[in-house]
Amino acid sequence: MKKILVDMSATIIHHGHIRLLKRASKFGKVIVALTKDKEIKKIKGYKPELSFKERKEILESIIYVSSVIPSNWIINEKFIKKNKIDFLVHGNDCSNPISKEKKIIFKRTNKISSNIIRKKVVKNFLKKNK
Repeated sequence: MKKILVDMSATIIHHGHIRLLKRASKFGKVIVALTKDKEIKKIKGYKPELSFKERKEILESIIYVSSVIPSNWIINEKFIKKNKIDFLVHGNDCSNPISKEKKIIFKRTNKISSNIIRKKVVKNFLKKNK
């Protein structure tokens, strides 16, 4: 069975993540490369709402996920080889420097992201507390 890597931060897990994992599972065994907390802080500039350990626990409970491994923000050929990955599945915003032959690119789910949810939460919180 092919080993399919899906890299994600999953700071706020939503239906876009589930759809991606479900589609990826049709290609083989799904391994999630979960971005480490320090990498999220370095790249996005904030500490994730859920820790790596908490995000990992949630992802491991999803039926489409076989395992979760820690990763840096960027997935490179060395990481792919070390983990014996056949393909990387990613949204069409993929900037990982690996060969095209190893990538399976999906269109992102419209109108959903962790940032969109985060903004809605803040907006609703501020509205409620006026």
